[in-house]
Amino acid sequence: MNATDIQPAGHTAIWSALEVLTDPEIPVVTLRELGILRDIRRGTDGMLEVVITPTYSGCPAMGQIEDDVRATLAAQGVEARVVTQLAPAWTTDWMTDDAREKLRAYGIAPPRCGSAMPAPGASAVLRFAALPAAAVPCPHCGSANTTEISHFGSTACKAQYRCLDCMEPFDYFKPY
Repeated sequence: MNATDIQPAGHTAIWSALEVLTDPEIPVVTLRELGILRDIRRGTDGMLEVVITPTYSGCPAMGQIEDDVRATLAAQGVEARVVTQLAPAWTTDWMTDDAREKLRAYGIAPPRCGSAMPAPGASAVLRFAALPAAAVPCPHCGSANTTEISHFGSTACKAQYRCLDCMEPFDYFKPY
């Protein structure tokens, strides 16, 4: 399931207001496009809840994201709480195709799909052997002749790569 699979269910005005919120670390993509903005629902106590899921368990931007959501809701006169939901864990499969293209255009190699997240109710398959790494194409020149410089890039959810053809360094948004 990706961000486009989550449809507004009776909260169209709230979804529209939140649609413009961008990731504080990557301002060219919205929280919805990244799949961080997960749901708008009623809590068991009847209070409106906006559900967010971090891209990385230690993501330092989550505090800012929560503040941005709260401020947007307040500006709309909406009383709601922001709920951080860790399960199911975020996966790059939740990113929209638009988000992937915006990352590439911004100079960040987008993640490949295929985290093998099971559909709700389906059984999960455990893999104990690492799959061979596929080439990460350079977002600048498109070459697949790239190498990982560091497993951690400008943020923990990205790795640092270098293109061996154009010699430009770039971040790669790691798949989860």
